[in-house]
Amino acid sequence: MTSTVDVGDARLAYTETGAGSPVVWLHGSGPGATGLSNFGGNLAAFPDYRNIVIDLPGWGGSPRPETDEPLIFHAADRVCRAMASLGVERAHLVGNSYGGAVAMRIAMRYPDSVDRLVLMAPGGVLPADAPPWPAGLERLFAYMAAEKPSREAMAEFVRLMVFDESLATGELIDERFESSLRVHPELPIPPNFGDLTPDLSLIGAATLLVWGREDQTVPLAWAGKILEGIPDAELRVLPHCRHWVQYERAPEFNHIVREFLQGGAAAAAEG
Repeated sequence: MTSTVDVGDARLAYTETGAGSPVVWLHGSGPGATGLSNFGGNLAAFPDYRNIVIDLPGWGGSPRPETDEPLIFHAADRVCRAMASLGVERAHLVGNSYGGAVAMRIAMRYPDSVDRLVLMAPGGVLPADAPPWPAGLERLFAYMAAEKPSREAMAEFVRLMVFDESLATGELIDERFESSLRVHPELPIPPNFGDLTPDLSLIGAATLLVWGREDQTVPLAWAGKILEGIPDAELRVLPHCRHWVQYERAPEFNHIVREFLQGGAAAAAEG
């Protein structure tokens, strides 16, 4: 069941499952994205963790912020406020795309609140030659810019997120389309997400990067700068997979993430 948490200037929607060490799940910025649309199919594999799945400001059940601050920076501060309100002093962070960028920003600014980081093709770090934008980002920005988004535009976007287009089901497309109409971000195109590149070396948390080899939204070629910039980072690449790693390759993703989280600070202390 979805609840809300006070973050000072708004209430963010979130869903909580399981019990144990906290894991905060942070979704991407695609049209119609919510915490559960990104991670609902993964949570059953983590019943021994306290899973807090947040709708970031402007998506899902969380209101669009009125701010000139870069979106990644704004969202990171609100996630930290949400953690404090929920009594979470320290957590693993799992972030997809935009949510991965938010997780990195938290690790840079609030290192004591972060145990381990799992980042699936995170945003916030662009190559020097962007734009032009990859096809997935072009579709994302076009959908955000549309005055009257269409279901077909959503279908085209969803099909670009997966390597196996049979996973772009009508049910999934309908769910994302209806969600996008409830909270359709009115943002400059491209949005002012913010640049994390200068501060990558500030991330002290052990970090797992997970990438789909055929990602057409945040391409694998962009991984190098992040991998080199974060001192304690490793990269896992899944073939025959695009941007939605946690959806398209859920069993492998769940196994990889569980294995990584079990090597966190708590496990080391017990050893």
